[in-house]
Formats: sequence, C-alpha cells, structure tokens
Amino acid sequence: MAKANFQVLPCGDARIQAVEAHSGQSFSRHTHDAFGIGLVTRGAQKSFSGCGMVEACAGDLITVNPNEVHDGTPLGDAGRSWKMLYLAPHLAAELLREADKGRAGTLEFSAPVLRDERLATAFARAYDAATSTLPAARLAAEQTLLDLMAHTLLRRRAQAGMADAARGAPSTATAQSMMEDDPLADWSLAELAQACGLSRFQLVRSFARNTGFTPHAYLLHRRILLARQLIAGGTPLAAAAAASGFADQSHMTRVFVRKYGIAPGAFAISFKT
Repeated sequence: MAKANFQVLPCGDARIQAVEAHSGQSFSRHTHDAFGIGLVTRGAQKSFSGCGMVEACAGDLITVNPNEVHDGTPLGDAGRSWKMLYLAPHLAAELLREADKGRAGTLEFSAPVLRDERLATAFARAYDAATSTLPAARLAAEQTLLDLMAHTLLRRRAQAGMADAARGAPSTATAQSMMEDDPLADWSLAELAQACGLSRFQLVRSFARNTGFTPHAYLLHRRILLARQLIAGGTPLAAAAAASGFADQSHMTRVFVRKYGIAPGAFAISFKT
C-alpha cells in the first residue's frame, strides 16, 4: 500500500485552508463545513458523493459542498495524490457576489468531478497564490479564486443529490436533530426510532437513505466534528477527546485519521503555523 503523507499548508487568508496529500487510504464517509475544490495530481480514486458514485483520475478537479457526505477509495495499489483548497462558505459568497449579479439562492458546486484542462490550470494558479508568502499574495489569491469559482460554483435550481435519492423515504429529521443537539448522549436505537414513529429497522434503512450515514455512524460523525472544532480552537487533544464523547484520545485519533487522513496532532499544529 502507498505510504500516506498529508501536509496542511499555511495560507495568507485564514478563510482558506490548503492541503497536499498522497495516500492509499480509504476514507469513511464524512463531511466538511467548507467548500472544497482540488486537483488529482497522480493516480485515481472512486468516491460517494451527493450525485452518487464517481471516479476521478490525474488531471481531474474534485469538489465537495459544505456538509455534503462523501468518502474516497484509491483505484489501484499505488494510491493517489491530490491538492485541495477549502474555502469558508462566506468567502465563496463574497467572491461570487458581483459575478452572480446578486441573484438569490444557495451556492453549490455543479459536479463532484470536472474534467477540464483549463479549469485544472486555473486551480493550479489559485493554489499557488493561496499558499504563496510573496508580497500581495492575498490579492493574487482572491483574483485567481474568483476566476476559478465563477466557472465551477453554480446556483441550485432545485434540491438535488441526497435529497433526490431520499425521496419517498420516511423522515428521520427528528432523530438527526436529537443527535445534533446532544452528540454526547448515549442514544439508543429504540429512542431514536420512537421519536420518528418508526421501527428500529425502518429508522436504520431510512436514515441511511436520507443522510448517507447509519444512525451510529452519524453520531460518531457529529462527535468527530465537535472534536475537530475544539482542536482547531486550541483545546488539548486529550481534553478534546473527552469533551466530544470519545472513550479516550486513541479512539478519537483512530476516527479522525479514518475520516480526514491526518492525525489530530498534525491538524492542531497547522493552526499554529
């Protein structure tokens, strides 16, 4: 299996995070709270997305919307390499305000994989500008990102992706809200099912269709999101693990690496550079 290597690079704008990676790891389903756009630089992968299963190879752009459930598995034994830029949602909105002529709606990437050599070149310029330490780098980053996002980030015309896939499935929103409101609680399947007026079997099946997660996987996901937020804010790893409902730091670390490919300690260091 290919050796894993992850780097979180400092950016001149705190609203942007840059990641450079090579890994043969398969990532379990997870989400990000930012817009992610990247370039596969070597190898290939398949992944679950809001549009179903997709494949991306070297030269392809890959995208993910905030809170979009996705995963990733390499195609072949050599792993794959990629570069990613994660943009805070308010930055994306700010960049596109003028380009979109003030139209109302929700921003989202039009596709999880884009095969376009011109856009790949635009991403390379944007990535270099975002991670540059040269004078006026922030201006260059905003300019190149504006050009890139204007061609890849479109407005929703209708609810799509997981919402379409889940059409006809019983609502599990109550159970989802219960776990979001109190991710530290020791929820039982019976409690969650009863709150939704479903059997336990119906809850598991419908919850997966509606969210892309089983109830247990979703609860674990909410806990790792909380841990990630605490670590980014400077909370020590052991304290973050305890405060987010994990048995210990080792348990948190295993889940963190499985979802994000980087150890919590390395993630914490990236906020100190």
